[in-house]
Amino acid sequence: MVRKEKGIALLMVLWVLILLSAMATEFCFAMRTEVDMVRNFKEETEAYFIALAGLNRAIIELVRNESTPERGKILEEEDEAVDETSRRWRMNTTIPPVPFSEGQFRVRIENEAGKINLNTADESQLEMMLNNFDLEEQEKSVIVDSIMDWRDENDLHRMNGAENDYYQSLPAPYECKNSDFDTVEELLMVRGITPEIFYGGLKQMVTVFQDRGSKRGRINRRATTVKGSKICVNAASREMLLSLPQMTEELVQAVVDFRKEADFKSLGEVSILLGANVYGAISPYITLEASPYYQISSVGFIKGSATRQGVSAVVEINPTLKSRYRVAQWNDRVPNMETIAATP
Repeated sequence: MVRKEKGIALLMVLWVLILLSAMATEFCFAMRTEVDMVRNFKEETEAYFIALAGLNRAIIELVRNESTPERGKILEEEDEAVDETSRRWRMNTTIPPVPFSEGQFRVRIENEAGKINLNTADESQLEMMLNNFDLEEQEKSVIVDSIMDWRDENDLHRMNGAENDYYQSLPAPYECKNSDFDTVEELLMVRGITPEIFYGGLKQMVTVFQDRGSKRGRINRRATTVKGSKICVNAASREMLLSLPQMTEELVQAVVDFRKEADFKSLGEVSILLGANVYGAISPYITLEASPYYQISSVGFIKGSATRQGVSAVVEINPTLKSRYRVAQWNDRVPNMETIAATP
């Protein structure tokens, strides 16, 4: 009996040790998980504020360029010995990573004049922006007419367009706006625009922000006789350039390579680079005039970490404002900013 009791006691001791080991293992795992969560939260917070610092630095540079335009010319003429971070920050160019705190930020600046304006573009410009998409002519006509119907002030639909009768017949009915676009995301409500088209490149090619002369950034249709709005060749993206008539991949690359060194200072330079025939085809659509609205994208990195955080904003640079700038649109903690979030 004594031997049996000793065996039972030993077995119970073993079970208690196994139970304590399991509890200790679970406790260590829980602590490790909490430590990882705290570290990730800390790194995400740091990366976010580093990205925020990059966006504010970009605003400072743009305000400085607007206030003292001659500064840009002087910096561009200086030799290569000048610190890259001291050079003028230009749109659609690679801006070197800037060290900040325990990490660094990457910034990309785009100008809204390099996009098609949904509120002022005419039929030919709207058709042109769809050239890069694999669409039938009928599908293009539906999209163009529906965009025109969405923003006009009447209920008369064009041949392939859509007004209230179409939108009210949908499973989840809504009304045609019959007014200007307030955001580019409104395109998803327009007949013919699918998420595949919108997120497949169209979103990056359009804007709703107007020039400085219009009230609150919106165009006054009754006060202007300008039909359509031209695209700034210095600000246009690769996709936007490729949508222009007779533009090829080689010609687009030539424009991109030219802009790496400096902006076009005259349309004559564009004509020389592309040739008279191509220039004649695209000249009705291009200009050198930039918009006061800039889209700034900034990504923050932490040294030795894979954590990335991004912020994006559309900012109006206007010397007449007290602060010299105004945030027109803000996107916080933006995901999928691959174009500028490549590993430094």
